[in-house]
Amino acid sequence: MRLNFLRRLPQSLIALPTRGLHRVSRIRLKSGSGLLSVVQSRDILDGIGGGGRGADLFARHLGLEEAIVGSPLSSGNRVLLLQDGPATYQAMYAGILSAQDHINIETYILDDDAVGQSFAQALIDKQREGVQVNMIHDSFGTFTTPASFFQRLAESGIRVLEFNPVNPLSVRKVWELNRRDHRKLLIVDGRIAFLGGINISSVYSGGSFNAGSRMGPDTTLAWRDTDLQLEGPVVAEFQKLFLAAWDKQSGQPLALRKYFPTLKSVGHDVVRAIGSSPEDSYSLIYVTLLSAIRNARVSVHLINAYFVPDPRLLASLAAAAKRGVDVTLILPSRTDAWLVFYAGRSYYGRLLRSGVKIYERRGVILHSKVALIDGVWATIGSTNLDWRSFLHNYEVNAVVLGVNFGNQLEAMFKKDLDGSEAITHDQWKRRPMVQRAKEMFARVWKYWL
Repeated sequence: MRLNFLRRLPQSLIALPTRGLHRVSRIRLKSGSGLLSVVQSRDILDGIGGGGRGADLFARHLGLEEAIVGSPLSSGNRVLLLQDGPATYQAMYAGILSAQDHINIETYILDDDAVGQSFAQALIDKQREGVQVNMIHDSFGTFTTPASFFQRLAESGIRVLEFNPVNPLSVRKVWELNRRDHRKLLIVDGRIAFLGGINISSVYSGGSFNAGSRMGPDTTLAWRDTDLQLEGPVVAEFQKLFLAAWDKQSGQPLALRKYFPTLKSVGHDVVRAIGSSPEDSYSLIYVTLLSAIRNARVSVHLINAYFVPDPRLLASLAAAAKRGVDVTLILPSRTDAWLVFYAGRSYYGRLLRSGVKIYERRGVILHSKVALIDGVWATIGSTNLDWRSFLHNYEVNAVVLGVNFGNQLEAMFKKDLDGSEAITHDQWKRRPMVQRAKEMFARVWKYWL
């Protein structure tokens, strides 16, 4: 059981790695042609770090990232920020239509609705053209999707792998009902990757910033999500994560394809691919985020759909606020998971007393998972700030370093902030007893949420 991972995390991984900061000038980046020289790496890093205090903050977080993970960062990438379902689906469809060799897709939810059927048909069409499609879908997340939906995909030649089947009779290894694949990852020809919070479902069809958009538990509300499109050398790292997940699930041998084409530099973004799984001794995504928060000097801006912090994360947020860092959380005002919703709210009091600012996003179902630290360290992916993501799920995130992408995220954050309502400590103390009772009940189940 990984419950004790909170106690077992090496302090050297989350405390300030001073040795990493001293080594910033010697960090080497990885490009499509291999490791760059120290001089080449420094020139790239100087270019994306900005000037003045921004450069100092960038150097700090660059050292942290390198010291914790140990593997080289990937340069020469192009990162496109995608907001909400319409923009993300349009980009994903375009990627699928452009496929020439293979498509690898990993998803938690794949509904048998208008969006799901459109994706299925696009994938079937590509398979018939000779493009090999490989799919991993989580058994629990697709529990309500009829078997005939996946049978149709398989009959077209698509390799379909059900992750940790809910039915014990279908298990290939050990029955691990609680271990779920929460990743959302689409890779086209080993050259383009899409990831973030979005599942494949019609609930994401409405744009959350548009008047009159719809869908969600309340059909007047849209789902607010955030995703990325990535091109460049880092795509190979996401490809490795997909293939490793396929192998761990004992999927049938994949058809021979060009899964790792030569990837040239296509942009200026420095990115690291980070995956986590319950088999790891601790979540690398969790550790890198915790370290970034603990070493923040200016700001910690978080947007997250499912917020049930463990003791270390809770303490790190409170400590950052107490030392003068602007710690601002944008959390849901409406949700599709009421236990998670009320369990997270049970921590509001402590955070507000510590100086953490909490806002609740109005008019949408918030589903984004975004962190921006000091305006230069950013991560977007499938990971929620809850025990389930850190303990039980397969997750995937991208960490993007640099001022330019940080500015894009900051603009998005402010836009979401404009659509949110502040929760004050005085207001929170006056909440009804019924709400307090729901919070107490939900918090009992935090380990499983």
